[in-house]
Amino acid sequence: MYIVIAGGGKVGSYLANVLLESGNEVAVIEQNKQLADGLSVALEGRYLIICGDCCDSRFQEDAGIRNADIFVGATGQDDTNLVACEIAQRVFHVDRVIGRVNSPKNLRIFRKVGIECVSSTTLIANLIEEEALLGNVSVVTSLSHGNVTLTEFTVGHMRRHSDEEGIALGDIELPEGALAVAVAYEDDAEVASDDLMLYPGDQVIVVADNSVLDEVRAIFRSL
Repeated sequence: MYIVIAGGGKVGSYLANVLLESGNEVAVIEQNKQLADGLSVALEGRYLIICGDCCDSRFQEDAGIRNADIFVGATGQDDTNLVACEIAQRVFHVDRVIGRVNSPKNLRIFRKVGIECVSSTTLIANLIEEEALLGNVSVVTSLSHGNVTLTEFTVGHMRRHSDEEGIALGDIELPEGALAVAVAYEDDAEVASDDLMLYPGDQVIVVADNSVLDEVRAIFRSL
């Protein structure tokens, strides 16, 4: 996979190392020239270092964002990560965008705009590795003998429906072998039912055969 990381500090550099060691291609956008120069020497593998502002679409383009499978906002500033992730998501339509959140009070904002958000560097790496192995969005747990997975899909900004009006869960046609079992909100969760309305930031828990996870993911991304 090709991953673009915004921020080359301790978190970004650690994440880049982990991903490169796993055989991925990585681009890092770092505004501090000293950090950028250090990364260009320290990293090993197939990587690209861009010295510039990750919130500037020109530097994201220089990093090869149009070819990226995943974009990660990993700076130490939540507002920077939010803006960078929104550009990657809305301007360049990157399939998967993950934002590092330093302050728990900002989790709601990231979820509201449909950006996956985590606070643990290790968790970010694990999420990306799951994407490489299973092609899903966020694995909650594997069930039985590993053929069925309980998976969490975050509703992003809708392309075919209104963000304000939402879409009823029953109007989403999941493939055979996939079943929505619950919907999680910021501070609550409900057992799935056809009349539950979904809005950006809501998280749908789906039980599915591993063989149809890619199809389910595509359905949620095309809402």
